[in-house]
Amino acid sequence: MTRILPRPTALSQPYWDGSREGSLRLQCCDDCAQFQFYPRVICSHCGGANLTWQSSSGKGQIASFTVVRKGISAAYPAPYIVALVDLEEGPRMMSGLVDVAPDSVKIGDPVEVTFAEWSDTISMPVFRPAREFTGE
Repeated sequence: MTRILPRPTALSQPYWDGSREGSLRLQCCDDCAQFQFYPRVICSHCGGANLTWQSSSGKGQIASFTVVRKGISAAYPAPYIVALVDLEEGPRMMSGLVDVAPDSVKIGDPVEVTFAEWSDTISMPVFRPAREFTGE
């Protein structure tokens, strides 16, 4: 059971390095101070080229989600949840939701990042219910 692994590029390597270290890193524009996701060579807000990598809070809210009830292979056992997460810093990213029953997820639920080890070199950012929301 092998999962499909992303292929880091020179542009995306800081993102993947952060994930291996337990940090969700986003590009931030030094010209307009806006964050962006996915990695690009220019700012998607102002067109500036002065981008740096910064660790995000890892917090967000569910903007939308779907429950996959039939996995595409044995490497992806169903059911699992795929969500769009609005990050505190502004960008929206697609990710998996973990540690939550599929029937209990709601749009607007607060979430926080955690990391799933997919290989010796790739840790995938996924989200779980925020601890302050669950009372942990």
